[in-house]
Amino acid sequence: MSESVDATPTPSTKKQEGDGGKPLKYRAIWISDVHLGTKDCKADALNDFLKSHRCDMLYIVGDFIDGWRMSKKIHWRKSYTRIIRRLLKISKRGTPVYYVTGNHDEFLRKYANNRFDNIHLLNRTTHITADQRRLLVIHGDQFDGVTRAHRFLKWVGDWGYDLLMFLNRQFNRWRAKYGYGYWSFAGFLKSHIKRAQTYIIDYEKAASHMAAKQGYDGIVCGHIHHAAIKHVNNVDYYNTGDWVESCTALLEHSNGHIELIEWLPDRHPPKASREKASERNKAPEKNAQTLEPSL
Repeated sequence: MSESVDATPTPSTKKQEGDGGKPLKYRAIWISDVHLGTKDCKADALNDFLKSHRCDMLYIVGDFIDGWRMSKKIHWRKSYTRIIRRLLKISKRGTPVYYVTGNHDEFLRKYANNRFDNIHLLNRTTHITADQRRLLVIHGDQFDGVTRAHRFLKWVGDWGYDLLMFLNRQFNRWRAKYGYGYWSFAGFLKSHIKRAQTYIIDYEKAASHMAAKQGYDGIVCGHIHHAAIKHVNNVDYYNTGDWVESCTALLEHSNGHIELIEWLPDRHPPKASREKASERNKAPEKNAQTLEPSL
């Protein structure tokens, strides 16, 4: 039996920063699927998010750089360079950055288990929450039958996604022209096409099954660009979402509570204010990081 309860992302904007405009502080932050090097990367939104939030540990859960696209054509903006500089600044400030590789940046997997100053390159790792839950942190392409199959099938799926994102861009240009904010056309299709919904459910079951089998209390992954917090197969399932469609991230408060937020500062004010971090920071901090060998 699998219990599946969706958590709706909390819409979040600059107005939710701490007192005096200071960045909000969290125990851990997870982001994934930034896809630097592509037209659809929401680098400005991510840079704004990272400026507005501080953490003790930052996890990048794969597909930060899109090596697949860049092997064909490099699309690089100044905003992408600013993201790199932002991460370097975060690491130099003393925050460990755990870069977990994905399938689009798989060229980095052979360099896993290396550390570059305060940036750790890994293929998977374990995070221990403040309330002592063990979470497997892995990109998640390992649970996707398509990306584990023949490379030709990977590229076919990649081409289809390119087309979907092209339509997404055109649709939102039309919305912007008439004064409407950003809206994920791609996300709408995912939630209304039965085959896409079945794929997502199968992925969630496969990911949670692996976590349970290996003795974890939960799993944090990305890959499918569908942010979620659920309880599946008796484990906690967390998906970070992406920064090309939905601009979502996972935040751990100091008591171990993990929250899913959507960060689009230019879209609309939040429907409901997020609880102040101070109201949740009630549990004592405990060391949380255990590095693991690569897959």
